Amino acid sequence: MKKEIITSAQNPKIKNLLLLQEKSKARREQGLFVVEGQRELEHCLEAGFKVHTVFVCPAIAGEEALSSAKKIADATERASSPAKPFLHHPALAEAPVIEIPEQLYKKVAYRESTEGIIAEVEYRALTLENLQLPENPLIMVLEAVEKPGNLGAVLRSADAAGADAVIICDPLTDLYNPNLIRASIGAVFTVPTVAASSEETIGFLKARGIQILTAQLQDSSLYYDVDMRRGTALVMGTEATGLTQAWREAADVHIRIPMLGRLDSLNVSVSAAILLFEAVRQRQ
Repeated sequence: MKKEIITSAQNPKIKNLLLLQEKSKARREQGLFVVEGQRELEHCLEAGFKVHTVFVCPAIAGEEALSSAKKIADATERASSPAKPFLHHPALAEAPVIEIPEQLYKKVAYRESTEGIIAEVEYRALTLENLQLPENPLIMVLEAVEKPGNLGAVLRSADAAGADAVIICDPLTDLYNPNLIRASIGAVFTVPTVAASSEETIGFLKARGIQILTAQLQDSSLYYDVDMRRGTALVMGTEATGLTQAWREAADVHIRIPMLGRLDSLNVSVSAAILLFEAVRQRQ
């Protein structure tokens, strides 16, 4: 494992790390994104991503800084095991490790509470074409939901519910925005997540016989009265504008969560959790 020590914020490698955190254009052009934290990085590696560079702050990580490489390498070994042949990346030993002091780490870290580890990871986009699904999959589809906090919360619920995929229908969505990775606590890596257009996604679902259930108030059935045991895509839009007409027309069934108070909507992440776990309840 190649090791280097950097102490200046003016170092080109530190400047580039900050650029990758702040600019989606830089992430796309360089094919790199930033993952902060031991847990998130382990999930990332288990999903088969390749680490480009690791930044470690021994003052924050303490002895963990030295053992972290072993922990992450263990995750790499698990991901490369014969049980998961489609996951592959070289050993972490091939990635350079850069030690930085605490004051510098605080300038580049997003979180106040952190394990002292940040990594630049090579970009790898999952597409609808290479999305592997089991029989009768459970899929969460989000249209035009861009806030990292909402997306992250939905991804966490999708992971907890054992969803087979999350499809985000918004061409502007940056799946490797550091805020999204942080909000999802790494669930963006544990659940296959794809960005695609609504048209592409509707065609993908129809071609595979996956029923489309759109969450909307108009002309809808109560969500718990609808069979979700077959292949199902739960589709949600934003609280402000809801779903576009394309999804409303493509739906096999319109579903709603009963609103018994004076307000007529829940946060999208809360609604997604309710619908996902209704599918879990029915399937169990």
